Amino acid sequence: MKIALYHPWIYLKSGLERTILEIAKRSRHEWVIYTSHFDAQGTYPELKNYGVREVNRVSVQRSYGAVLGASWRIASTQLDLSQVQALVVCCDGLGSFITLRNASRPIVNLCFTPLRAVYDLEYRQRHLGRQGGRRGLALLLEAAYKTIDRWVWKRYQRIICISQTVKDRSQAGGLLGSQPVDVMYPGIDVQAVQASDRFEEIFFIPGRIMWTKNIELGIAAFLQFKKVTGSPHRLVIAGMVDAKSQSYLKTLRDMAGHDQGVEFHLSPSDAEMRDYYNRCSAMLFTAFNEDLGLTPMEAMASGKPVIAVDKGGPQEVVEHQVTGYLVPADPNSFAVTMELLVSDPQKMRRMGAAGLERVQRFGWDYFVKQLDDVLDTMGATAGS
Repeated sequence: MKIALYHPWIYLKSGLERTILEIAKRSRHEWVIYTSHFDAQGTYPELKNYGVREVNRVSVQRSYGAVLGASWRIASTQLDLSQVQALVVCCDGLGSFITLRNASRPIVNLCFTPLRAVYDLEYRQRHLGRQGGRRGLALLLEAAYKTIDRWVWKRYQRIICISQTVKDRSQAGGLLGSQPVDVMYPGIDVQAVQASDRFEEIFFIPGRIMWTKNIELGIAAFLQFKKVTGSPHRLVIAGMVDAKSQSYLKTLRDMAGHDQGVEFHLSPSDAEMRDYYNRCSAMLFTAFNEDLGLTPMEAMASGKPVIAVDKGGPQEVVEHQVTGYLVPADPNSFAVTMELLVSDPQKMRRMGAAGLERVQRFGWDYFVKQLDDVLDTMGATAGS
């Protein structure tokens, strides 16, 4: 079958773009990928090989004016679906508006999260706290958005959530109706899983550098850990930073001060990221309420333990005291756990080995096969 996929923005190296790439690479179906903002240089370079089509370009800015403008343009966009049997919408907020003019084919919601500023209560609290005098406007727009969003979700014939956390968030937000709802975990290349026997004195924070990742928690914990232990460990923070997160990066640099043990590696290559995973002692996952978290899986795929915030998606990936630790989101809890881990190198290696075994269940091939099977069913129903 030929399937269309739409996501408003394909311009970063995030888990969502990685998922789109793996679907295109591994699916038994043929895919037509649509987006309203494509940056071939900023995202995974392989995506350009799949003929991504940009339609009705929108801004990536997150100001209210830009978001309203993007919402309108997405809602007014009509895709060429004449040659496809179904449409998959990658949903993390505004993508669902594409359904308004594109309901001629069965539509699947591949939900990475409903809009976090509205439906993730912890994110919402932090978002509103950043609005200052615009809080009233934010609440008004939120109410209008929820009304429209709940209506457009009814246009989906099937909903696939990338984690139980996302399913629960969608349910609590009143978005789920009578449609079938599945949980399917994106993940890793199981064939590439390989334990590293290198455990250098490095704590590693990988992924996008943005405020939702709560990286200040990792820096504060590391500085406390060093102060208490005098350890020569380093903290490496590696990932991409888009324009709207430059001020956040400056905040993190200021927080680290002149401590030579905190290093930032911006826009690392895939090979450089793999090298960090292979060399580190453990990974820190500090996001305050992540939807799932592919980076803990990638750390486990290198045989490294993970210290993660005990909330959201990591609870579905990290097995506490077996493949790592799930701890409260405060610097002291992280620092104490870091000290506990490095004080017992054999336990560190045992946890890494357990993570290597556990992560086998989060394979890209299985995820894509599940998605393909759903699309086969929908295609057969549409053709009957």
